Amino acid sequence: MEDAGIGWIAAIIIGGIAGWLAEMFMKSNMGVLMNIVLGIVGAAIANILLGVIGVSLGGWIGYLIAGFIGACILIAIARAIRR
Repeated sequence: MEDAGIGWIAAIIIGGIAGWLAEMFMKSNMGVLMNIVLGIVGAAIANILLGVIGVSLGGWIGYLIAGFIGACILIAIARAIRR
């Protein structure tokens, strides 16, 4: 997150937006707090996964994209575990 150049407040806002977008895309029904958590944790996971293949996303837009990708992955994993 420090590499992206954003602070904690921005991370919460961007994480919430990324989680909400993933929620809409995956047709899931979660709350606002869960959207924020999904976006922030998803961004961390996606940055790790993308770093393994050599892709680096930076800045606000990169954090939003990584959060969206990671949140979608987390929602898919949660659905697989529930079944």
